[in-house]
Amino acid sequence: MTTLETSPANATDQARLRDISDSQFTDAYGCDRFTAAVILNRLRYAVEHMSTGFMREAFSPIIRDWYDFACTISGPPDHNYPMAVVSNSLVVFLGTLGDAVRNTVEEFGPENLSPGDVLICNDPYRGGTHVNDVCFIRPVFVDRKIVSFVNMRAHQLDMGGTVPGGFSATKANVYENGLVIPPMLLWSNDEPVRSTFSLIFDNTRWGGMLLPDFKSIYQQLKLGEQLVLENIARYGLDAYLGTLTYACDTSAERMRDAIALVPDGDYEGSAVIDADGVDDSIDYTVKVTLRKRGRDVEVDLSGTSPQARTCINCGVLDTKTAVGVALTMLLDPEVPFTSGTWRNIDLATPPGTLVSSLPPDGGIMMFWEASGAVVSAVFDALNPALGEKGVAGDYGSTNTHNASGVTADGTPWTSATQCGGEHGPWGATKEGDGDSYTVLFFLNNLDPATETIEHDSPVVMLRKEHAIDTGGPGTFRGGAANLKDTLWLSEGNHYLSPFRTKVPSGVGANGGEPGPNGAIWIFPPEDDAADRPRMIGTSADVYSDSVPVAGVLDPDTKALDPDNGVYHYFASQQVWQTKTGSILRCLTNGGGGWGDPFAREPERVLADVRNEYVSVAGAARDYGVVVIGDPRSDPEGLRIDVQATAALRNEEEGR
Repeated sequence: MTTLETSPANATDQARLRDISDSQFTDAYGCDRFTAAVILNRLRYAVEHMSTGFMREAFSPIIRDWYDFACTISGPPDHNYPMAVVSNSLVVFLGTLGDAVRNTVEEFGPENLSPGDVLICNDPYRGGTHVNDVCFIRPVFVDRKIVSFVNMRAHQLDMGGTVPGGFSATKANVYENGLVIPPMLLWSNDEPVRSTFSLIFDNTRWGGMLLPDFKSIYQQLKLGEQLVLENIARYGLDAYLGTLTYACDTSAERMRDAIALVPDGDYEGSAVIDADGVDDSIDYTVKVTLRKRGRDVEVDLSGTSPQARTCINCGVLDTKTAVGVALTMLLDPEVPFTSGTWRNIDLATPPGTLVSSLPPDGGIMMFWEASGAVVSAVFDALNPALGEKGVAGDYGSTNTHNASGVTADGTPWTSATQCGGEHGPWGATKEGDGDSYTVLFFLNNLDPATETIEHDSPVVMLRKEHAIDTGGPGTFRGGAANLKDTLWLSEGNHYLSPFRTKVPSGVGANGGEPGPNGAIWIFPPEDDAADRPRMIGTSADVYSDSVPVAGVLDPDTKALDPDNGVYHYFASQQVWQTKTGSILRCLTNGGGGWGDPFAREPERVLADVRNEYVSVAGAARDYGVVVIGDPRSDPEGLRIDVQATAALRNEEEGR
């Protein structure tokens, strides 16, 4: 199994939770059903209370504006650290935190912890994700014994390394990524450990921003501890610990039932990452085979490419998270995310691959790109078997942008994960069209406000809109790609990391079409326009004077040309240096469609044309719907040519 979390040997091993008697439930969980439900909801309130407090107080924009953190509650060592309660926040953190807490505490030694301690670790190989994500763990004691842990993982804006902010695919190994913190105390007996603070602030570029966030995290952990102890005092320790077990058993049962609905068999899938940060001579393939038998599934990643030459890899704990997310979304999105999610899932992967990299050369920074490819590969494997229950693919890559520089008055600035293609569309399902502006399936972030972006960095957000004809056609349309233009008011160094521009990530489901791939361009300033904003059109003829950064583009016009174009490598320049007045354009991939496009209701297509999700030409080409009128000059005058639509659809059926 991919987790050490196990179910207790009790009546729930033989019967469904809803079917066991009240006495059996009390024997298994130390309280009745009603009390367990009350405690569980009170604990969910606790992690959300911690989250709200941290967001309110955070200084770092990636915390304040992106929600790049998570809170969890885990059980004690003698219960094998079950992660039973999680916040409504970043899923890639939630999936790894259960193992991160166990591995960190076990290495430090639970016997070495005392009340008032805060234990930290940021090593990707011990706890998942990357070095910017620091795990903070506070033990909860009752009668001098550890009975629980309250935990937070939060992204720190900088942890040293060769690239300010860290976000770059060009770093070659763990040494270039930044400071690695093994398990050590940040607070001891509620007193700050000076040596640990000094270690961190001697390596980070923005200690003044990290320090108040560390203090807030400390207070949120104390709050979480207080709320846990209040529940124990009110309901008893046995009821509290039993509720943690019950929460994990509930997840395990729901996932077990969902797996059972998939026909037994072997299912193969794959996904491709364009390149690493050395050159574009190697693309990387994630291969997955799912062997489903009864209520269990083995996820085998043998055949996946070896670990990359730069830090686009992920660790095995990130892969475990991706598998859990993919199966949850495909089979039962209502499964609560706990340690129990993986109880009937086995993960097999050889060491040293793109999705199970090893130090020091298997560097991990852009981990969500590789683990996101795992999600895509699982979708690719299972969607054909799921039929109408299939889920179309999302935009695939966050196309992360990271920039820094110095303004004319000498003030240093940075911009991280705000001005690239970090947000984009989801694929469609049998329930309806895909959302057009969200985050990747296994993330769960906010969208930074334009006013905040422009306040923090010398940039103007010129455009942030849906691109026409970029949602994968289907009975239900995929979400539209996002087109973002930013004008830079200062010279800067930019790191751009789009990884999924060769092969569509927004794959279709149940007969739907894939969403098209995106690209990134830089438009240098015009000689006479460095100091004033300018808008660039969106037609294919505007790109000839641009500098292509990434995408499959026409070699002459530099516009998108997925069929006959040439691939442009995102790290052909490790650092993209721009002059004042440059414009960065990022176009994400589109979401995949669900179902036959020609079965889409013509009125829905008309509404899409009216709202400029679909062009008049695209309506006829992709959906067989003939729309008369101009959506820009007379949107209310648009109408469907019923006879021409019927003829066009009949013609398609006859082919």
